[in-house]
Amino acid sequence: MLILFIAGLLFWSSTAAFLPTLPLYIEDVGGSKQEIGIVMGGFAIGLLLFRPMLGKLADQHGRKLVLLIGMTVAAIAPFGYLAFTSIPLLFCLRIFHGVSIAAFTTGYSALVADLAPVAIRGEIISYMSLAAPIGLAIGPALGGYLQASFGYSPLFWFTAAIAVIGLLCASQVINPPLNKQSPSESHNSNFWQIFLSPRVRVPAIVMLLVGTSVGAVHIFVALFIKSTGVNFHGGWFFTVSAVSSFTIRVFAGKASDRVGRGLFITFGIFAYTLTCLLLWQANSTNAFLISAIAEGCGGGTVISMVTTMMADRSLPQERGRIFSICMAGFDFGIAIAAPIFGYVSEQVGYRNMFGYSTALTVLALVIFVSLCNKDLPSSLRFAIGRGEDAYSLNKMNL
Repeated sequence: MLILFIAGLLFWSSTAAFLPTLPLYIEDVGGSKQEIGIVMGGFAIGLLLFRPMLGKLADQHGRKLVLLIGMTVAAIAPFGYLAFTSIPLLFCLRIFHGVSIAAFTTGYSALVADLAPVAIRGEIISYMSLAAPIGLAIGPALGGYLQASFGYSPLFWFTAAIAVIGLLCASQVINPPLNKQSPSESHNSNFWQIFLSPRVRVPAIVMLLVGTSVGAVHIFVALFIKSTGVNFHGGWFFTVSAVSSFTIRVFAGKASDRVGRGLFITFGIFAYTLTCLLLWQANSTNAFLISAIAEGCGGGTVISMVTTMMADRSLPQERGRIFSICMAGFDFGIAIAAPIFGYVSEQVGYRNMFGYSTALTVLALVIFVSLCNKDLPSSLRFAIGRGEDAYSLNKMNL
């Protein structure tokens, strides 16, 4: 597990180093603001197009293969930024780079779920998911420093180098043996059959709504803070959020093994709702600070707990596809947030835009609380930690 965690930390550090630096690079090679948005958005296209296919590949040929594909793409892509200055080529490269997250996160999540003992699955997944917030804190700081101090070439070489080290670490991971699917288990074998099954459909829709709202926060919060004139830098919002996310992950997973995943998913969606609600009304440093803490609480619980819940609900031979479908909902939400809320913000302003994003998270909360299990009473009990997940396979003799 340790070497897998190190691979994850290196992957996220390499990927996150581009967040503050790549828009500057695109601008420096002559890209307009619109072209910057188009190129950066190519990442989401790579995610959405390839995640379902990679989930199927993880189930059929093993998690390690998909993990290695993600690390290999992360190691190759920086050389493309070194070579290309054309906007169309950078757009294509960004789509290619998006495959890295689609592959790595699918392989990583499925592998952790496979290796974690059922009794402490929530604890293990939460601890292993810490690689993302730590990498997202380290990567932008290192990337920004290298770009400002030495220029773009050393930055791209550095991101490639740490991805190569991550690839070497991932190559040492032991791949669990493949589970052969029996005919009785093949009824949920394709994308639509899996998506339309009640155990997957509701979480995927919830992740779509949450992802759209989260995308609005991540894309526009810094611009909104600046527009208010409040003495609170946008960068601090993400720093406080990362610390909050890290802190809650440390204990949420272990607690979920005792009281169930539903309570923490409910809490996480509520935290995202509180984030948007506070931003809608924010006029002070304290309001932005509290909203950042709430955003971190949402980020630290929803994704890891939904991942854990879907691990509980899936057979090993379908887990990669189920993870990819649920997370594709989140990816798609983030991808559509920029054009949708960009238009909304032009019409009603940033502040009222967060009012609309609040409505999305409220809808996600209502859907989860009322539909997450086989009927309304069992859904309510599961959502508040008072009942078991009717779709969980943990107690079945698989």
